[in-house]
Amino acid sequence: MATLELQNLTKRFADGSDEIVAVDDVSLEVGDGEFLVLVGPSGCGKSTTLRMIAGLESVTSGTILLDEEPIGDRPPQRRDIAMVFQNYALYPHMTVRGNMRFGLEESTNVADDEIEQTVTETARMLEIDALLDRHPRDLSGGQQQRVALGRAIVRDPQAFLMDEPLSNLDARLRAEMRTELKRLQGDLDVTTIYVTHDQTEAMTMGDRIAILNDGRLQQVATPLECYHRPANLFVAGFIGEPSMNFFDVTRTDGQLVATGFEYPLSPSTLEAVGDRTDLVLGIRPEDIEVVEPSRAANYDGESHAFDANVDVVEPMGDENNVYFTLEDGSFTATVHGFHSVDAGTRVTVRFPESAIHLFDAETGEAVHNRSLEDVADETRTQPLD
Repeated sequence: MATLELQNLTKRFADGSDEIVAVDDVSLEVGDGEFLVLVGPSGCGKSTTLRMIAGLESVTSGTILLDEEPIGDRPPQRRDIAMVFQNYALYPHMTVRGNMRFGLEESTNVADDEIEQTVTETARMLEIDALLDRHPRDLSGGQQQRVALGRAIVRDPQAFLMDEPLSNLDARLRAEMRTELKRLQGDLDVTTIYVTHDQTEAMTMGDRIAILNDGRLQQVATPLECYHRPANLFVAGFIGEPSMNFFDVTRTDGQLVATGFEYPLSPSTLEAVGDRTDLVLGIRPEDIEVVEPSRAANYDGESHAFDANVDVVEPMGDENNVYFTLEDGSFTATVHGFHSVDAGTRVTVRFPESAIHLFDAETGEAVHNRSLEDVADETRTQPLD
């Protein structure tokens, strides 16, 4: 086990006469035994970051520390780090046993009988001990993934690096392996950086998540903090499915003016906004109250309620995604599956002020987020009586 620290890590690639900055001054610390998920859209630099840590990619500038020791100049085999690749990278001519033994045989002086014992115990832990004499071509995707994990585990490294290891699996198996990987990492208590573009994997697996975009680190926090207190517009829109709704608004006196509605603010929210006038109002779909037509009269005079047209209703079983049109814009609400809303109708919706987020329209930085204490105290929002 070890701490892993990146200090001002930068990677530039030459592209003819131009230069592409793939990773831009990333600083990050992963605690001893922590499971940190590095997440972001394709091309954001997350895999390049992982490859630099592993020694498979040179570092343009910056420092990589493992237990406070610089390792940036060491070759990959001397970094005491094990990597699990997206395509598993198993040797097709070797059996499962041979694949799992190979790293120990080539990089250590461990005796053969000790290697065999380690391989057998690891295979039993991963429930692939019955497959040790098979070749990769005879295994399912999930079994190949377990072999790749086993090959990394037998090395007993100070840190694991995992580069989208579940992306080649079908949806059901991917969900099963998420749980298995998280349990396994907890049992081994090994410092781990896990790379994915799937925000569901990030939210469900990470002790903390680090969000990258265009090579720059956007936010590092717990999944709950990233979801409810995003640092900027990018994080707010990237984390969550369906994604957060955004409305361009202008602050005029004590209220926000948008196309289709006006939204008064409390003194405490106005204080957070300061003298900014151009803002973006954000609210998550599940925080929007959608009112049954029979109860709409209860909202007459409600300052944070207004009418909108139902465009499409997407049934999901336990919940429905309701897509609204509003003047020249649109937004999405998530309601309970038994909440009856019909496409083509006009209904009342309400944005509770306790649930809204406000961002600076120019910089994208968050200027007001909902309180985590409020989130903890709230049950699922219900329409007013």
